[in-house]
Amino acid sequence: MIRQTVRAFALPILLAAAPLARTADHVDGPAVQADPAADLADIFAWTTSDADRINLVLTVPAAAFSDAVQYAFRIESSEAYGEAGVTTDVICTFNALQRVECWVGDADYVTGDASSETGLLSDSGLVKVFAGPRDDPFFFNSTGFNAVRTTVRDTADALAFDGAGCPILDAETSRNLITQLSTGTNTFAGSILALVLQIDQRLINQGGDIVAVWGSTHRG
Repeated sequence: MIRQTVRAFALPILLAAAPLARTADHVDGPAVQADPAADLADIFAWTTSDADRINLVLTVPAAAFSDAVQYAFRIESSEAYGEAGVTTDVICTFNALQRVECWVGDADYVTGDASSETGLLSDSGLVKVFAGPRDDPFFFNSTGFNAVRTTVRDTADALAFDGAGCPILDAETSRNLITQLSTGTNTFAGSILALVLQIDQRLINQGGDIVAVWGSTHRG
């Protein structure tokens, strides 16, 4: 079967520490927006505080995971930055009932309903997965933003500017802009699906403790 990589992001992490690394992507072109279940919005990767496990998160702006898309994390572990390492593919698929199947290379496998808050544990206990709706981590009040943009556009011709190039606003206009920005709701609340895995680091660090993670979606 031929598969096409739709979206991909990459980030490095160090298993000896527990940093959070992330990327974000919002408001794509028409072709990508037309296929939300394959539109990779965010990738997150970080270790637990004891560095024994790695947490992986992939999000898509869709109402349901597609049964025709593979959701993948590619993990390369190496001894040092810039050195070639060992790659482990973590691949998850869903059926029409939103039951998940996840493979961590050839080392572990988990399947079932992963929508429970406690997650779904593999038989070995080395892999846990959650899949379900979440708030997008990116907060954006588009209603307030658009209202401010309209106000600025409509008053731009009459604005005066100070020596630093900043607009001089009267008190009423300032209060109006602040009110517009402080009212409204988070546009991205409850707008994504999150695929979350917690994996024992022994399954993915065969090449060393320097780990690079990137994610992709593939439609058959």
